[in-house]
Amino acid sequence: MTPEQRYLFDINGFLLLRNVLSEAELTAGREAIDRYMTTPEEALPEGFSHSEDGKMHANGFAWDKCLESIAVHPKLWPIIMEFTHDRPGLARGTLLVDNHHHEAGRLHCAREDFGWVSTRFDTREGRIYCDNFVIFPYFDDVLPGDGGLVVVPGSHKAAFDRPEALFNGGLMAELDDLPDGVVNVTPRAGDAIVMTEMLAHGTLQWKPTDRQRRTLVLRYRPQYKNRTGPSEAIQERLSPQVRELMEYAHYTDVKEIAKVEAVQLT
Repeated sequence: MTPEQRYLFDINGFLLLRNVLSEAELTAGREAIDRYMTTPEEALPEGFSHSEDGKMHANGFAWDKCLESIAVHPKLWPIIMEFTHDRPGLARGTLLVDNHHHEAGRLHCAREDFGWVSTRFDTREGRIYCDNFVIFPYFDDVLPGDGGLVVVPGSHKAAFDRPEALFNGGLMAELDDLPDGVVNVTPRAGDAIVMTEMLAHGTLQWKPTDRQRRTLVLRYRPQYKNRTGPSEAIQERLSPQVRELMEYAHYTDVKEIAKVEAVQLT
């Protein structure tokens, strides 16, 4: 990580990384996503499914090699390694597609949903440690006023519980304007957001009727927190490097994938 990235993540709890995906990666990714979205449920391979509202598509990262490779993208890999203290683990990767008819999502975070012991953020040895974080690579532009992701910058370090009535009780759907302290993040196609699950976040309704918001939801944890891996059907589709990344390993084990500066899938 660069000093700038480390500083901004430390104070905000998220990073907006510009131009992570190239035009070629964007084109290939969009084509793969469209194939997945338009494949009827009954024709999907084992391990893949569409949610009833068309928003969530299971195991989207494993649908095509061009999507799988993003999980170890060279512009993301140094952050993955640092946050896991060189013990990387990928928990899962879903495809998320927002359309105009999907409702807004309430503000939430792992600490509020599962308790303060559920997630950790720390700084040691001049590096960041974060044991539950998400990377969202974007395949579409998000313009101001479109909707999408909202965050409360700095809330990952809150020493107090969020008051129940603050920010309209976290209900974003009922607000005409964002409350002070809540920020709408607007990536462009090819950008990626890195966010700790300790950060209070939610979604605004997607307003465009002629455009979607397509992103992968790649969830990472240190390897010793990866107790449940993907199904056998999904594992068979993955490259050996990503299969290893998703495997459970002890605190003291060093995965082969952790020994390289850039991961090449085979």
